Amino acid sequence: MSSDADTIRYLTGAEVEELSRGLRIVDLVRDTLLAFRDGAAGLTPEAALRWTTPAGASARSLILPGWSGTGYGCKIINSSLGNHGRGVARAAGLIVLADPETAHPSCVMEGARISALRTAGVSLAAVEAVRGLASVTSVAFLGCGRQARAHQELLLAECPQLERVLLYDRDPASRARLAEEWRRAAPGLDVRETAQAREAVSGAGLTIAVTTTTQAYVEPDWVPEGGTFVNVSLDDASEGLLTGCDHLFVDDWGLVSGDDHRLLGRLARSGRVTGPGRPAPAGGRAVDAELPSLVAGDYGRTVEAHHRVVVNPFGMGVHDIALADAVHARAVAAGVGMQLPR
Repeated sequence: MSSDADTIRYLTGAEVEELSRGLRIVDLVRDTLLAFRDGAAGLTPEAALRWTTPAGASARSLILPGWSGTGYGCKIINSSLGNHGRGVARAAGLIVLADPETAHPSCVMEGARISALRTAGVSLAAVEAVRGLASVTSVAFLGCGRQARAHQELLLAECPQLERVLLYDRDPASRARLAEEWRRAAPGLDVRETAQAREAVSGAGLTIAVTTTTQAYVEPDWVPEGGTFVNVSLDDASEGLLTGCDHLFVDDWGLVSGDDHRLLGRLARSGRVTGPGRPAPAGGRAVDAELPSLVAGDYGRTVEAHHRVVVNPFGMGVHDIALADAVHARAVAAGVGMQLPR
Protein backbone atom coordinates (compact mmCIF):
# COMPACT_ATOMS: atom_id res chain seq x y z
CA MET A 1 0.00 0.00 0.00
CA SER A 2 1.28 3.42 -0.87
CA SER A 3 2.09 5.87 1.91
CA ASP A 4 1.35 9.60 1.78
CA ALA A 5 5.00 10.13 0.88
CA ASP A 6 4.46 8.11 -2.31
CA THR A 7 1.37 10.00 -3.46
CA ILE A 8 -0.03 13.46 -4.07
CA ARG A 9 -3.57 14.20 -2.94
CA TYR A 10 -5.78 15.73 -5.67
CA LEU A 11 -8.94 17.64 -4.79
CA THR A 12 -11.53 18.41 -7.44
CA GLY A 13 -13.48 21.63 -7.60
CA ALA A 14 -16.54 19.93 -6.09
CA GLU A 15 -14.45 18.56 -3.22
CA VAL A 16 -12.85 21.95 -2.56
CA GLU A 17 -16.28 23.58 -2.53
CA GLU A 18 -17.63 21.08 -0.01
CA LEU A 19 -14.54 21.19 2.22
CA SER A 20 -14.55 25.00 2.26
CA ARG A 21 -18.14 25.21 3.53
CA GLY A 22 -18.31 26.55 7.05
CA LEU A 23 -14.80 27.98 7.05
CA ARG A 24 -14.68 31.46 8.60
CA ILE A 25 -13.19 33.09 5.53
CA VAL A 26 -13.13 36.69 6.79
CA ASP A 27 -11.56 35.59 10.08
CA LEU A 28 -8.96 33.53 8.22
CA VAL A 29 -8.08 36.47 5.95
CA ARG A 30 -7.84 38.84 8.91
CA ASP A 31 -5.63 36.41 10.83
CA THR A 32 -3.39 35.94 7.79
CA LEU A 33 -3.00 39.70 7.35
CA LEU A 34 -1.95 39.96 10.99
CA ALA A 35 0.45 37.02 10.59
CA PHE A 36 1.92 38.70 7.51
CA ARG A 37 2.44 41.87 9.52
CA ASP A 38 4.19 39.90 12.27
CA GLY A 39 6.40 37.86 9.93
CA ALA A 40 4.50 34.60 10.49
CA ALA A 41 3.32 34.53 6.85
CA GLY A 42 4.88 35.79 3.66
CA LEU A 43 5.07 35.81 -0.10
CA THR A 44 7.47 36.36 -2.96
CA PRO A 45 6.92 38.33 -6.19
CA GLU A 46 4.55 36.71 -8.64
CA ALA A 47 5.58 35.46 -12.06
CA ALA A 48 3.41 36.36 -15.02
CA LEU A 49 3.20 34.93 -18.52
CA ARG A 50 1.03 36.97 -20.91
CA TRP A 51 0.04 36.31 -24.49
CA THR A 52 -2.58 36.95 -27.16
CA THR A 53 -4.70 33.93 -28.03
CA PRO A 54 -5.07 32.76 -31.65
CA ALA A 55 -8.52 34.42 -31.57
CA GLY A 56 -6.99 37.74 -30.48
CA ALA A 57 -7.93 37.81 -26.78
CA SER A 58 -5.60 38.81 -23.94
CA ALA A 59 -4.54 35.82 -21.85
CA ARG A 60 -2.24 35.34 -18.90
CA SER A 61 -0.90 32.80 -16.42
CA LEU A 62 0.05 34.01 -12.94
CA ILE A 63 2.06 32.10 -10.33
CA LEU A 64 1.77 33.41 -6.77
CA PRO A 65 3.97 31.71 -4.14
CA GLY A 66 3.29 32.18 -0.45
CA TRP A 67 3.42 30.65 3.01
CA SER A 68 1.33 30.92 6.15
CA GLY A 69 2.08 29.00 9.33
CA THR A 70 2.90 25.48 8.17
CA GLY A 71 1.35 25.95 4.73
CA TYR A 72 3.71 26.44 1.78
CA GLY A 73 2.84 26.50 -1.89
CA CYS A 74 1.72 28.53 -4.88
CA LYS A 75 -1.40 29.40 -6.81
CA ILE A 76 -1.38 29.09 -10.59
CA ILE A 77 -4.29 31.06 -12.04
CA ASN A 78 -4.88 31.42 -15.78
CA SER A 79 -7.44 33.50 -17.63
CA SER A 80 -8.46 34.72 -21.07
CA LEU A 81 -10.73 37.67 -21.74
CA GLY A 82 -12.11 35.74 -24.69
CA ASN A 83 -13.61 33.01 -22.53
CA HIS A 84 -16.90 34.79 -21.95
CA GLY A 85 -17.72 34.57 -25.63
CA ARG A 86 -16.91 30.86 -25.55
CA GLY A 87 -19.27 30.22 -22.66
CA VAL A 88 -16.53 29.17 -20.25
CA ALA A 89 -15.22 30.74 -17.06
CA ARG A 90 -12.76 33.59 -17.51
CA ALA A 91 -10.28 32.08 -15.04
CA ALA A 92 -9.24 28.63 -13.87
CA GLY A 93 -6.30 27.44 -11.85
CA LEU A 94 -4.61 25.12 -9.44
CA ILE A 95 -3.06 25.43 -6.01
CA VAL A 96 -0.05 23.28 -5.22
CA LEU A 97 0.87 22.74 -1.56
CA ALA A 98 4.25 21.48 -0.39
CA ASP A 99 5.09 19.26 2.56
CA PRO A 100 6.76 21.64 5.05
CA GLU A 101 9.43 19.08 5.94
CA THR A 102 10.35 17.39 2.64
CA ALA A 103 9.25 20.25 0.34
CA HIS A 104 7.70 17.63 -1.96
CA PRO A 105 4.32 18.50 -3.47
CA SER A 106 1.70 17.09 -1.10
CA CYS A 107 -1.59 18.34 -2.57
CA VAL A 108 -2.94 19.75 -5.82
CA MET A 109 -6.41 21.26 -5.75
CA GLU A 110 -8.69 23.16 -8.10
CA GLY A 111 -7.96 26.81 -7.42
CA ALA A 112 -10.85 28.95 -8.70
CA ARG A 113 -13.03 28.43 -5.61
CA ILE A 114 -10.14 29.23 -3.26
CA SER A 115 -9.19 32.30 -5.30
CA ALA A 116 -12.74 33.66 -5.36
CA LEU A 117 -13.31 33.08 -1.64
CA ARG A 118 -10.09 34.69 -0.50
CA THR A 119 -10.73 37.68 -2.78
CA ALA A 120 -14.14 38.21 -1.23
CA GLY A 121 -12.64 37.65 2.21
CA VAL A 122 -10.10 40.41 1.67
CA SER A 123 -12.85 42.81 0.56
CA LEU A 124 -14.94 42.14 3.66
CA ALA A 125 -11.97 42.15 6.04
CA ALA A 126 -11.07 45.61 4.72
CA VAL A 127 -14.65 46.88 5.08
CA GLU A 128 -14.79 45.43 8.58
CA ALA A 129 -11.61 47.31 9.55
CA VAL A 130 -12.77 50.59 7.98
CA ARG A 131 -16.47 50.75 8.82
CA GLY A 132 -17.56 47.52 10.52
CA LEU A 133 -19.60 44.89 8.68
CA ALA A 134 -22.73 45.76 10.65
CA SER A 135 -22.71 49.13 8.86
CA VAL A 136 -23.27 47.52 5.44
CA THR A 137 -26.90 48.13 4.54
CA SER A 138 -26.56 48.55 0.76
CA VAL A 139 -24.10 47.13 -1.75
CA ALA A 140 -23.58 47.64 -5.48
CA PHE A 141 -21.77 45.29 -7.82
CA LEU A 142 -20.02 46.32 -11.00
CA GLY A 143 -19.73 42.98 -12.74
CA CYS A 144 -21.95 39.97 -12.07
CA GLY A 145 -19.67 36.97 -12.59
CA ARG A 146 -17.99 34.43 -10.31
CA GLN A 147 -16.29 36.99 -8.10
CA ALA A 148 -19.62 38.71 -7.47
CA ARG A 149 -21.11 35.37 -6.42
CA ALA A 150 -18.28 34.71 -3.95
CA HIS A 151 -18.83 38.16 -2.44
CA GLN A 152 -22.56 37.46 -2.30
CA GLU A 153 -21.92 34.31 -0.27
CA LEU A 154 -19.84 36.14 2.34
CA LEU A 155 -22.04 39.24 2.46
CA LEU A 156 -25.08 37.10 3.29
CA ALA A 157 -23.13 35.37 6.04
CA GLU A 158 -21.39 38.43 7.51
CA CYS A 159 -23.67 41.46 6.97
CA PRO A 160 -26.97 40.97 8.82
CA GLN A 161 -28.08 44.58 8.24
CA LEU A 162 -27.95 44.30 4.44
CA GLU A 163 -31.17 45.63 2.90
CA ARG A 164 -30.51 46.62 -0.73
CA VAL A 165 -28.43 45.22 -3.60
CA LEU A 166 -27.80 47.03 -6.90
CA LEU A 167 -26.39 45.07 -9.83
CA TYR A 168 -24.70 46.37 -12.96
CA ASP A 169 -23.13 44.39 -15.78
CA ARG A 170 -22.74 45.28 -19.44
CA ASP A 171 -24.39 41.94 -20.18
CA PRO A 172 -28.08 42.20 -19.15
CA ALA A 173 -28.36 38.41 -18.95
CA SER A 174 -25.51 38.21 -16.43
CA ARG A 175 -27.04 40.76 -14.09
CA ALA A 176 -30.49 39.14 -14.45
CA ARG A 177 -29.05 35.75 -13.45
CA LEU A 178 -27.29 37.19 -10.41
CA ALA A 179 -30.38 39.17 -9.42
CA GLU A 180 -32.43 35.98 -9.44
CA GLU A 181 -29.80 34.21 -7.34
CA TRP A 182 -29.90 37.03 -4.77
CA ARG A 183 -33.69 36.89 -4.63
CA ARG A 184 -33.68 33.14 -4.09
CA ALA A 185 -30.96 33.32 -1.43
CA ALA A 186 -32.44 36.28 0.47
CA PRO A 187 -36.11 36.87 -0.43
CA GLY A 188 -36.41 39.85 1.90
CA LEU A 189 -33.74 41.95 0.20
CA ASP A 190 -34.46 44.79 -2.22
CA VAL A 191 -32.55 43.59 -5.31
CA ARG A 192 -32.37 45.94 -8.29
CA GLU A 193 -30.77 45.72 -11.71
CA THR A 194 -29.37 48.96 -13.12
CA ALA A 195 -28.68 49.85 -16.73
CA GLN A 196 -25.98 52.38 -15.78
CA ALA A 197 -22.88 51.84 -13.66
CA ARG A 198 -23.19 55.27 -12.10
CA GLU A 199 -26.71 54.53 -10.89
CA ALA A 200 -25.43 51.46 -9.05
CA VAL A 201 -22.44 53.19 -7.43
CA SER A 202 -24.34 56.30 -6.35
CA GLY A 203 -27.12 54.24 -4.80
CA ALA A 204 -25.05 52.15 -2.40
CA GLY A 205 -22.85 52.68 0.62
CA LEU A 206 -20.51 49.90 -0.53
CA THR A 207 -19.50 49.22 -4.13
CA ILE A 208 -17.52 46.15 -5.17
CA ALA A 209 -16.00 46.33 -8.65
CA VAL A 210 -15.38 42.87 -10.12
CA THR A 211 -15.18 43.46 -13.87
CA THR A 212 -12.59 42.76 -16.55
CA THR A 213 -12.38 46.33 -17.85
CA THR A 214 -9.06 47.95 -18.65
CA GLN A 215 -10.60 51.42 -19.02
CA ALA A 216 -11.06 53.46 -15.82
CA TYR A 217 -14.47 55.13 -15.61
CA VAL A 218 -15.74 55.55 -12.02
CA GLU A 219 -15.36 59.20 -11.07
CA PRO A 220 -15.19 60.66 -7.53
CA ASP A 221 -18.68 62.18 -7.62
CA TRP A 222 -20.20 58.78 -8.37
CA VAL A 223 -19.34 57.59 -4.86
CA PRO A 224 -21.76 59.01 -2.28
CA GLU A 225 -20.58 60.65 0.93
CA GLY A 226 -19.65 57.92 3.37
CA GLY A 227 -19.24 55.44 0.52
CA THR A 228 -16.64 52.70 0.29
CA PHE A 229 -15.37 51.57 -3.13
CA VAL A 230 -13.54 48.23 -3.28
CA ASN A 231 -11.63 48.11 -6.57
CA VAL A 232 -11.09 44.35 -6.90
CA SER A 233 -10.72 44.44 -10.67
CA LEU A 234 -8.07 46.22 -12.69
CA ASP A 235 -9.18 49.69 -13.61
CA ASP A 236 -12.76 50.59 -12.70
CA ALA A 237 -11.64 53.44 -10.38
CA SER A 238 -10.45 56.52 -12.24
CA GLU A 239 -7.30 58.46 -11.39
CA GLY A 240 -9.52 61.17 -9.93
CA LEU A 241 -11.16 58.72 -7.54
CA LEU A 242 -7.86 57.12 -6.51
CA THR A 243 -6.17 60.43 -5.85
CA GLY A 244 -9.20 62.34 -4.58
CA CYS A 245 -10.76 59.96 -2.06
CA ASP A 246 -10.41 60.67 1.67
CA HIS A 247 -8.65 57.37 2.43
CA LEU A 248 -6.83 55.01 0.06
CA PHE A 249 -5.82 51.52 1.21
CA VAL A 250 -3.95 48.70 -0.56
CA ASP A 251 -3.12 45.18 0.58
CA ASP A 252 0.60 45.28 -0.23
CA TRP A 253 2.25 48.38 -1.70
CA GLY A 254 5.19 46.46 -3.13
CA LEU A 255 2.88 44.28 -5.22
CA VAL A 256 0.68 47.19 -6.30
CA SER A 257 3.51 49.55 -7.22
CA GLY A 258 5.37 46.85 -9.14
CA ASP A 259 2.48 46.12 -11.48
CA ASP A 260 2.08 48.23 -14.61
CA HIS A 261 -1.14 46.54 -15.72
CA ARG A 262 -3.25 48.36 -13.11
CA LEU A 263 -3.83 52.08 -13.00
CA LEU A 264 -2.58 52.48 -9.44
CA GLY A 265 0.67 50.73 -10.35
CA ARG A 266 1.12 53.00 -13.35
CA LEU A 267 0.45 56.04 -11.16
CA ALA A 268 3.11 54.81 -8.75
CA ARG A 269 5.65 54.41 -11.53
CA SER A 270 4.92 57.89 -12.85
CA GLY A 271 5.37 59.40 -9.39
CA ARG A 272 1.72 60.47 -9.07
CA VAL A 273 1.09 58.18 -6.10
CA THR A 274 3.55 57.20 -3.36
CA GLY A 275 3.48 54.51 -0.72
CA PRO A 276 2.29 54.63 2.89
CA GLY A 277 4.33 56.96 5.09
CA ARG A 278 5.85 58.78 2.12
CA PRO A 279 5.27 62.46 1.26
CA ALA A 280 2.45 62.97 -1.22
CA PRO A 281 3.66 64.30 -4.59
CA ALA A 282 2.39 67.63 -5.89
CA GLY A 283 -1.01 67.06 -7.46
CA GLY A 284 -1.02 63.42 -6.36
CA ARG A 285 -1.32 61.53 -3.10
CA ALA A 286 0.22 58.93 -0.84
CA VAL A 287 -1.49 55.64 -0.06
CA ASP A 288 -2.75 55.93 3.51
CA ALA A 289 -2.06 52.39 4.75
CA GLU A 290 -1.72 48.73 3.86
CA LEU A 291 -4.37 46.28 5.03
CA PRO A 292 -2.15 44.47 7.58
CA SER A 293 -1.69 47.76 9.44
CA LEU A 294 -5.33 48.70 9.01
CA VAL A 295 -6.74 45.48 10.46
CA ALA A 296 -4.21 45.63 13.30
CA GLY A 297 -5.60 49.01 14.32
CA ASP A 298 -2.37 50.86 13.54
CA TYR A 299 -3.93 53.38 11.16
CA GLY A 300 -3.58 56.73 12.86
CA ARG A 301 -6.34 58.67 11.12
CA THR A 302 -10.07 58.56 11.84
CA VAL A 303 -12.41 57.46 9.08
CA GLU A 304 -15.30 59.89 9.48
CA ALA A 305 -18.86 58.90 8.59
CA HIS A 306 -18.89 61.19 5.52
CA HIS A 307 -15.47 60.16 4.17
CA ARG A 308 -15.10 58.41 0.84
CA VAL A 309 -12.85 55.34 1.09
CA VAL A 310 -11.18 53.34 -1.69
CA VAL A 311 -9.68 49.91 -1.12
CA ASN A 312 -7.49 48.76 -4.02
CA PRO A 313 -6.18 45.23 -3.32
CA PHE A 314 -3.67 43.57 -5.64
CA GLY A 315 -4.19 40.00 -4.42
CA MET A 316 -1.75 38.35 -2.01
CA GLY A 317 -0.99 34.69 -2.68
CA VAL A 318 -0.51 34.17 1.04
CA HIS A 319 -4.30 34.16 1.47
CA ASP A 320 -4.72 31.43 -1.13
CA ILE A 321 -2.18 29.28 0.68
CA ALA A 322 -3.74 29.87 4.10
CA LEU A 323 -7.20 28.93 2.83
CA ALA A 324 -5.90 25.99 0.79
CA ASP A 325 -3.99 24.71 3.83
CA ALA A 326 -7.22 24.78 5.88
CA VAL A 327 -9.06 22.90 3.11
CA HIS A 328 -6.21 20.38 2.84
CA ALA A 329 -6.31 19.72 6.60
CA ARG A 330 -10.02 18.97 6.36
CA ALA A 331 -9.40 16.67 3.38
CA VAL A 332 -6.77 14.69 5.27
CA ALA A 333 -8.98 14.36 8.35
CA ALA A 334 -11.94 13.18 6.24
CA GLY A 335 -9.93 11.00 3.86
CA VAL A 336 -11.18 13.02 0.87
CA GLY A 337 -9.34 13.26 -2.43
CA MET A 338 -7.68 11.06 -5.03
CA GLN A 339 -4.21 9.76 -4.23
CA LEU A 340 -2.07 10.20 -7.33
CA PRO A 341 1.19 8.24 -7.65
CA ARG A 342 4.34 10.32 -7.90
